[in-house]
Amino acid sequence: MIFLQPQRMNPAKFYDKAYTWILDNGPHLLLAILIFVIGQWLIRVLKRIVSGHMIRRQMDSSLQPFLMSLLFTILQILLILTAMQVIGIQMTIFAALIGGIGVAAGFALSGSLQNFTSGILILLLKPYKVGDNIIAQGQEGTVSSIQIFYTVLLTYDNKDVIIPNSKLSNELIVNMSQEGKRRMDIDLKFPFSVDYGQVEKIIHQTIGAYHSDKLLTDPPLRTGISTIDADGFHVAINVWVQPHGFVDTKLDLQVKLLEDLKAGGIKLPGM
Repeated sequence: MIFLQPQRMNPAKFYDKAYTWILDNGPHLLLAILIFVIGQWLIRVLKRIVSGHMIRRQMDSSLQPFLMSLLFTILQILLILTAMQVIGIQMTIFAALIGGIGVAAGFALSGSLQNFTSGILILLLKPYKVGDNIIAQGQEGTVSSIQIFYTVLLTYDNKDVIIPNSKLSNELIVNMSQEGKRRMDIDLKFPFSVDYGQVEKIIHQTIGAYHSDKLLTDPPLRTGISTIDADGFHVAINVWVQPHGFVDTKLDLQVKLLEDLKAGGIKLPGM
C-alpha cells in the first residue's frame, strides 16, 4: 500500500502569491470600497431630496413609501453591480441569469404587472381618490382604498367590491365627486286639470325652505314642463347638491315636495 505524503505549503510561495494578488487587485478593491461608501452616502442624500419633493408636491401617501422603496432598491443594485465591475468580476453570467429570471417572471405575472402599472398610473394621475363616489365595472359606490394592484369600492348597500386596477385604467370610470356638485333631477307628473303656475310656486317654496347643507343655491333651481302625455304633463326639477349624501337628500326632498303639494291642494295622478 502506497501512502501519499501531503505536500507542505511553502510560506514563502504563499506570501509571494498574496503579495502579487494585492498588488494586482488591491487598487481595484480599494476603489470599489470607496465607490460603495460614497454611493451609499449619495443614495441617502437623494432619498431625502426625493422624499421632500414628494411631500411638497403632496403626492399620494400610499404611493410615497412604495416609490421610495423601489428607488432605493434599484440604486442599491446598480451600486453593487458597479463595485463588482470595478473589482473585475465578470457580469456576463449574472446578466444572463437576471435576464432569464425577468423573462420568466414577466410571463408568469403578466396580469399582476398590468395591475401594478395601472395602480401606479391611478395614484399619479388621480382619476379618482379615496372618498370619491364613482361608477366602474357596473358598480357604484365610494372608493374606500386604492392599493397597488386593486381598488376597493364600498357600495351603498355596504358591500366591498375589489376591482383590479387594470380594469379601471383601461375602461370607463364615472367620477361623481370630482366636480364638487351634482345635479339632482326629479320628475313629477300631473293631470291637465292642475295649474302649472301653482305647482311651480309650491316647488320653489318647498326647495327654498328646505334646510340642508347638501343643497346648493348655485347653479339656481330650474323647473319646467319636460313632457306632455295624453293624460297629463311632466314637471322636471333640476336642483344642485353636494355629491356625498346625494341619494339621502333626494329621498328626503321628494317626501317634502309630495307633502307640500298635497297640502297645497294639488291633485296628483291616481288621487
